[in-house]
Amino acid sequence: MPTLKPRLPTMKPRVRIAAIGAAFALAAATPVAAYAALDDPPAVATSGGAVDRGKPYVETRLFFGTERPDGGPPVTEKRFLAFVDRQITPRFPSGLTIHDGRGQWRDQNGTIERERSYEVILLYPRSEAPTQDPRIERIRTAYERQYAQESVARADAPARVDF
Repeated sequence: MPTLKPRLPTMKPRVRIAAIGAAFALAAATPVAAYAALDDPPAVATSGGAVDRGKPYVETRLFFGTERPDGGPPVTEKRFLAFVDRQITPRFPSGLTIHDGRGQWRDQNGTIERERSYEVILLYPRSEAPTQDPRIERIRTAYERQYAQESVARADAPARVDF
């Protein structure tokens, strides 16, 4: 799988999550512009005809690696959940989903690196995308700084949501 972005020669090699294609890198590089391309998903069709089930939302997935490039201990579940409580929940109090994961990527030397990871899924109305974008970027930046990560991957997709 391709890496999210090229590594600089001055940076220490490190373990990061990958298994993410070029679409993720593009979404991370230009999230605001990406919202313009998020068309409404089609209505759910039933045997009686089309039903407009749910409302247009954006589904944002964030991928957090846990290995520390500075040789420090990996980010534990306790630390990650404390990060969620401090940084994500206040920005998305209506709810979110967290998945445990295993990620891998190919580093600049061609070595496959593997690590434990977390995926956070956020849902919000498409009309709120311009407002939510800076909140999401602050979450990514906070994690990168706090745990010396090169990046937190981001993927945005249109969704129809009904609660």
